[in-house]
Amino acid sequence: MTDVVATNETILVVGGGVSGMTAALEAAEAGKQVILVEKRAYVGGRVTQLYKYFPKLCFPTCGLEINQRRVKGNPNVTVLTMAEVSKLEGNAGNYSATIKISPRFVNSNCTACGDCERAVSAEYPDDYNYGMNKHKGAYRPYRMAYPERFVIDPRMIGTPDADKAKAACKYGAVDLNMKEEVLTLKVGAVIFATGWTPYDAAKIQPYGYDRFPNVISSVEFERMKDISGPTGGKVLRPSDGKEAKDIAFIQCAGSRDRNYLKHCSRICCMASLKQTTYVSEIEGGNSTIYYIDIRAIDRFEDFYQKVQADPKVKFIKSKPANITQDKDGNPIVNGVNTEGYHRYATAHDLVVLAVGMEPSIKGAMPEGVKITVNEHGFIENDGSNGGIFAAGCASDALDVNRAVQSATASALKAIQVINRVAGMEG
Repeated sequence: MTDVVATNETILVVGGGVSGMTAALEAAEAGKQVILVEKRAYVGGRVTQLYKYFPKLCFPTCGLEINQRRVKGNPNVTVLTMAEVSKLEGNAGNYSATIKISPRFVNSNCTACGDCERAVSAEYPDDYNYGMNKHKGAYRPYRMAYPERFVIDPRMIGTPDADKAKAACKYGAVDLNMKEEVLTLKVGAVIFATGWTPYDAAKIQPYGYDRFPNVISSVEFERMKDISGPTGGKVLRPSDGKEAKDIAFIQCAGSRDRNYLKHCSRICCMASLKQTTYVSEIEGGNSTIYYIDIRAIDRFEDFYQKVQADPKVKFIKSKPANITQDKDGNPIVNGVNTEGYHRYATAHDLVVLAVGMEPSIKGAMPEGVKITVNEHGFIENDGSNGGIFAAGCASDALDVNRAVQSATASALKAIQVINRVAGMEG
């Protein structure tokens, strides 16, 4: 059984992405006890799935390693992975949180040696790579995953492969009898850092994401470029496995549209500009960006100008009407260029839809939670929320830098609640 000690001077952080880790660490390093709850098998969130950050084009691994080391070394932080808050009751300074922990089927004896993975043959779609490849039934979610433990896919339980995984482990780490656990914890303040979900591109019917294999989403493209990703760092057409060199990026795919997402997700323009640099690295690679307008303000303007100066990148001011496909599987982007009003029907090797952000908490709020949410599903930091605060993309569509700033602010607010509790009890 998981042993966790919490009091009304404990801060509960829901979500272990970059915002959740930041909020937890800021509070813990201020001397507060923190419970960090993450529904995945590892912390780090969607930042772990990025190939590079914009605008510096550096790799996320450095910052992730630093935050993981800070979490490991801080006794004030308790990390619960594969866990979700199912119920939250009470008020500021006196909440009762019900947490459900799904079985990992691997205990703390695990050394991450990988013997269990090598012993099994069963494979399942890999959510980390957005289903573009498969992982073994015994797997480590990704190469830097923390906690540094393997996971047994629950779909393998009860099969001969599960027994093979158990037999292969020399350390007694594979425990096929693990059950779901339910914890009820007393906490004083709660920070929702539940992150974001890429908008479902299949809902944008005119673009044919669910019909044309060579129309993919921006998050899938990002995973392709990672050398540890599903294609080993190569941009390959899903239809035939050939390297894509003529790549179109469609901005605001589902965003700023009353039929899909009304809001601007803020990151999409910069994400596509960044991704054109990946294409320029390919021999003979060329990018076309179809855009309504490019939102690259402040420090991002210089990066935008550099991309504009790249002769391999073409900008077309237009919101494409639809995508069709030719006999060779090439997606054809159809629309009107609003600068001159010329019609176009242009074939590309691959089309990348810059999908927007939806708050992950949308429609999935724990039972008993009563907080202010805006029309887009983001949590408002409203005074009526009591001791409940939102951090990062639970509060708005934000890039990594602004998400971290938001998390620090939320940690400070939660600390103030805990300090008031301590003052009243003192």
